[in-house]
Amino acid sequence: MKSRILWIAVLASFVAFLDGTIVNVALPAIDRELGGGLLTQQWVVDGYFITLSAIMLVAGSISDAFGRSRVMTIGLIGFGVASVIITLTPDPLILIVARMLQGAAGAFLVPSSLALISAHYSGVARTRAIGTWTGLTTGAMVVGPLIGGVLVDFASWRFAFLINVIPIALTLILLRRVPDPPHSPDARIDVAGALLSILGLGGLVFALIEEPRLGWGDPIILVTLLGGAVLFLLFLLRQRRVSDPILPLDLFRERNFWVGNITTTLMYGALSLNGFVVAIYLQQEAGLTATAAGLASLPTTIMMILFSTASGRLAGRRGPRAFMALGPILMGLGSLMLLLVSEDFDYWWQVLPAMIVFGLGLAATVSPLTSTVLGAVPEERSGIASAVNNAISRVAGLITVALVGLIVGGTIDLDGFHRAAVVVAIFLIVGGLVSLAGIRNPVLSADDDRRG
Repeated sequence: MKSRILWIAVLASFVAFLDGTIVNVALPAIDRELGGGLLTQQWVVDGYFITLSAIMLVAGSISDAFGRSRVMTIGLIGFGVASVIITLTPDPLILIVARMLQGAAGAFLVPSSLALISAHYSGVARTRAIGTWTGLTTGAMVVGPLIGGVLVDFASWRFAFLINVIPIALTLILLRRVPDPPHSPDARIDVAGALLSILGLGGLVFALIEEPRLGWGDPIILVTLLGGAVLFLLFLLRQRRVSDPILPLDLFRERNFWVGNITTTLMYGALSLNGFVVAIYLQQEAGLTATAAGLASLPTTIMMILFSTASGRLAGRRGPRAFMALGPILMGLGSLMLLLVSEDFDYWWQVLPAMIVFGLGLAATVSPLTSTVLGAVPEERSGIASAVNNAISRVAGLITVALVGLIVGGTIDLDGFHRAAVVVAIFLIVGGLVSLAGIRNPVLSADDDRRG
């Protein structure tokens, strides 16, 4: 049964992670067919992230209240329906709306997946299971551009979204006859808080994406920026007063939880910015096909597959602090190596070494980071804890993608590509230093060792 649970968790999360990255390599093709330029490309990515981030917090509470398996089933079906709508979309607006629906459905998948693992595994065995989950699902995040590239070049960018149907069907089959762990049917869902969160994030992201086009002096930018900030502040204040908050602020009293989430913010913001800029630059400026651009990230995928489970196991034995400190710093060095990219483009000498170093750092970091954040809270709160951590990572990503225009100077040319690489490196190195200063290695008991 445990192996079945692990595969369910992997496949369900695979759907959300794959779609979150497969889109990057399809963006130039979407622009060629539907138009809209960089602004549409940003909204295709961030429309998904806005609903994913905001609703994921509610989904964590719903998962704890109504059961992981039931919530996961709803998310899988909704994600499949939204994917079909995307394949049929005639214009950018419907595409963006469908992406937002897809993000809303995806919000039900990752928290339920991690909560299932936490409910069925304990001690070092849980750390190893999360390491396996991390390796396979994060591998999906990186292999997404490869799958998308092949489909873009040899079929259509639309099929890059339809491929989700396969893991969705497999997961629904495996979910049959899987008993739900204990949950709290009397839990209340903060719908008003969810709306404040969605509108607040939406306003902020709209202002950041549209600012390069309209300018800071435009009333629309000022209203949406200030309005979004006020609404999100009201959301945070509300979470201090309601009896069943969707973002329990008391979770952040645990040192490893709040430090881990700072590292999450910096690392996943950098990952999203890096994936967005690299996928577009390699096609629109370096002249690679979509397939070649997807293959460019394959070394990072290989590093994840080879070393992620091992890093999770070692972190379970020796503590996560060193892994969470050195891993992001190594990723940052990999990003700085992209400064070697020049007008005379050569993948083998200018990009490949950076991808390998970046992948080693990613493999060393992700599993220990996830285990540390979830291990900092009681097991019965694992659903909301995983939802908070994943929502934070998506919010970080949507903000950095929203800032792309400002970071690259309006266009992803060579200078803009280099500026983005430096910003990514700064985020990652600071994230590693935060972990080095703040993370505390937990003391493992003899019982934990025996269970592993």
